[in-house]
Amino acid sequence: MATASQVDQIAERVERLLVRYEELQRTNALLAQQVEALTQERDSLKSRLSAARTRVDALLERLPDLKSV
Repeated sequence: MATASQVDQIAERVERLLVRYEELQRTNALLAQQVEALTQERDSLKSRLSAARTRVDALLERLPDLKSV
């Protein structure tokens, strides 16, 4: 009977491990989605920053040179 009890305990532990594994898989998938979304947002912000820098540089070029004034 002690062997059956040990087997039951092992079976319960295995079941808990499987449930935990599934939870971790779902959590990992959600985190991967968040990483992808943040990566896209970062890339978009970098692109916008680059465009803004280009516009600022163009505006600076249009300013008169202080030495010639």
